[in-house]
Amino acid sequence: MMKSSVAEDPQAVSDPEAFAFVQALAAELSRGKVDLPSFPDIALRIRKVLADEEVSQEKVVRVVGSEPALAARLMQIANSAAINFTGKPITELRTAIARMGFNMVRSAAIAFAMSQLKKVDSLKGLEKPLDELWKRSAAVAAMSHAVAKTFSRVNPDTAMLTGLVHGIGELYILTRSTQHPGLFADHAAYNSIVRDWHSSVAKALLENWDMAEEIVSAVSEYEDFERQNEGQVDLTDVLTVGYLLASFKEHPETIELNMHDVAACKRMSIDRASYEKLIDESEHEIDTLRQALGV
Repeated sequence: MMKSSVAEDPQAVSDPEAFAFVQALAAELSRGKVDLPSFPDIALRIRKVLADEEVSQEKVVRVVGSEPALAARLMQIANSAAINFTGKPITELRTAIARMGFNMVRSAAIAFAMSQLKKVDSLKGLEKPLDELWKRSAAVAAMSHAVAKTFSRVNPDTAMLTGLVHGIGELYILTRSTQHPGLFADHAAYNSIVRDWHSSVAKALLENWDMAEEIVSAVSEYEDFERQNEGQVDLTDVLTVGYLLASFKEHPETIELNMHDVAACKRMSIDRASYEKLIDESEHEIDTLRQALGV
């Protein structure tokens, strides 16, 4: 699964530590069964439970209920304005999970686990980059949810989950970099490795997590801005646009220029007025979802 571009990129491998890191990364991917080190057990158990499409709601409730902090987070999300339109308080975990749906439960579990990584002893010193990656992931998740709902027939909760894990390859590389402190200090070499490797790592990781094929494909291909798709707007298109909107949201004057030639934007027939309207109308929903996810 090694990408030839890494081996051919002198900047990525000229430094001995960068070369050692890339060699280790290639070996891990070739062995398969890639998993995140130090990822909280509860997220992995929920991932396994929800991989079974026939799983009962009772079983999901039992697994979630075994982690009080996560159960509390789900109750908070279920009672948020983004989910609970009635305003009537939800007081039972079973009702909360039924209201949210399994994709939202997956998102909440992954969000909870990512927020807990900052407390892992072996990752001390990475609090800032972990926090930045987590905030970006939540922003892309919320914007992808809004894009899916407004411009496609893609399930918005699936889009949110996909946005949340779009940076999972980068997260893996970040957590592995603790064994190569000199590499992390060399921003150029580190960024080159992330750029060349994150999509391959994400694909291997999400496949190991039994994520749906459309989610794996979207996370692997969302940065291909010239990607051709003959059918209707799909999850990859939604993630591409959600990612770009989240990236340029604070600089709306640059959005049209940066997204003008993006194939996914053309498929959705989005112009500058559409971008601005989406951002304006989604501001409250995005803030609500980000708060619900704990950002």
